[in-house]
Amino acid sequence: MRALRATSRADPAVRPDRAGDAGGHAAGHRPRRLLRAVVLGVAGAALLTACANLDTVDYYWQGAAGQFDLLARSEPIPEAIGRGDAMLAARLAQVQAIRSFASRNLGLPDNGSYTRYADVGRPFVTWNVFATPGLSLEPRRWCFPIAGCVDYRGYFDEAAARREATRLRAGGDDVYVGGVPAYSTLGWFDDPVLSTFIRWPETEVARLVFHELAHQLLYVKDDTVFNESFATTVEEVGLERWLAAQKDPALTAQAARADRLRAVFRDLVRRTRAKLAQLYASNLDDAAKLRAKREAFAEMKAAYEAAKAGAPGLAGYDRWFANSPNNASLAAVGIYTDRIPAFRELLREAGSDLPRFYARVRSIAAMARPDRDRILDAAAAQGRAYALAEGAGAGAVAGAGAVPARIRRSQ
Repeated sequence: MRALRATSRADPAVRPDRAGDAGGHAAGHRPRRLLRAVVLGVAGAALLTACANLDTVDYYWQGAAGQFDLLARSEPIPEAIGRGDAMLAARLAQVQAIRSFASRNLGLPDNGSYTRYADVGRPFVTWNVFATPGLSLEPRRWCFPIAGCVDYRGYFDEAAARREATRLRAGGDDVYVGGVPAYSTLGWFDDPVLSTFIRWPETEVARLVFHELAHQLLYVKDDTVFNESFATTVEEVGLERWLAAQKDPALTAQAARADRLRAVFRDLVRRTRAKLAQLYASNLDDAAKLRAKREAFAEMKAAYEAAKAGAPGLAGYDRWFANSPNNASLAAVGIYTDRIPAFRELLREAGSDLPRFYARVRSIAAMARPDRDRILDAAAAQGRAYALAEGAGAGAVAGAGAVPARIRRSQ
């Protein structure tokens, strides 16, 4: 996605955690060292690329320049707290506590990431371009040295992302451009806290930090869905444990409300994807498929408006729907959620013990893709069977007058 692969909020190359210290950088030489590292990275990437044409070199250069600019803007959080407004200072202090919890309680990397702050001066740090064929939900893939193939292409410049989207659209693809509030460099650099998300609700900030640190813990080359679904699972579990430790009813209510709205949105997307997958696999001619496709998206939009009438908070997804949802935007959502049920089951089988869970996921990550997919499919099926059995048992107990158990669903 970028000169040195960054996964955004977003292989078996499981990167070991990069040791680091929040205060271990000599401030006077930091920008020079960073620039040298980034320039070497982009030069090496361009040389390693089989067809290093001007477009390829330009793409890697924008990634290198954008990464350097981001890191050059960053400063240690204590310094930012000292001269920031009261709300920013409070949020940064809270991020420090969240960051400490992530390593101490969740087993996530303990390094310099999220110990610095950068104001990027724009609503998003990058923009991702997703594309699919007009009658397919399978995302296009872009391949890079070191990182392998990913299901989107990222830009630090929104205009450049829009130009790439226009080019892909002209070729007949469905295209979606999504703004990215944060991303992980997988431990190559100390990722800073960004102005793009620092003023979000506290529970959403915690989710994001846990998600991005999970990418540093485990990254599988050529499997975007595995990476993002794993990180999203860690994000969700991390939030549950962080909330339990906070013992703050207001934060718990905040998270519960966000989860309810997120579940409604995911359900709308999931049902539409299932309908379209069946349509695209059918024997209908292309013209009939295109008509049915338009109808499916119109039904999804109508269902969203109906759901929003009963839950005004859903209006937060208006931006997504305003971009005329298509195959690519559905694929972008699926990347982050498709494997959550499998990872949730693996965590249950590990007795909810995160180190055991991480070890199990690492062993699966080291397998060939077909074997990995087979194990994850089986785990998801086992999870569904367990949920059904638990639900049946709860129903029997409820019939006797007890309160039924709650079955948590991830999607």
